[in-house]
Amino acid sequence: MNRFDQAKMLMRARKIQKELEKQIITVEQGDGAVKVEITGDQKIKKVHIDAESVDLEDIGQLERWVEDAVRDAIKESQKIAAAKLQPMMGALGDLGL
Repeated sequence: MNRFDQAKMLMRARKIQKELEKQIITVEQGDGAVKVEITGDQKIKKVHIDAESVDLEDIGQLERWVEDAVRDAIKESQKIAAAKLQPMMGALGDLGL
C-alpha cells in the first residue's frame, strides 16, 4: 500500500468515525420503562427511566432492564459500525493486507 492509498483509507476511516459519532441509537426495555441512547461509536448519551413504569419494590427488575438496554444498545452500535466499516475492510483485503 503506497502513501496515497494509506491517506485515502485514513480519510475514509475518519469520515466513518464522524458518522458514527453523530448517529444515535435508542433501545427500550420493560415496555419503555428504560430507554438508553448511545452513539454509533458506543458512547452512552442518555439513560431515561420512566418512574411511573417502575416498581420500587422490585429494583432488581429495573437493574435487569438497564443492563439489557445497555447491552442491546452496544450490540446494535457494533452492528452499525461493522456495516459501515465492511466496505473499507474489503478494500484492505484487495490491497493484500
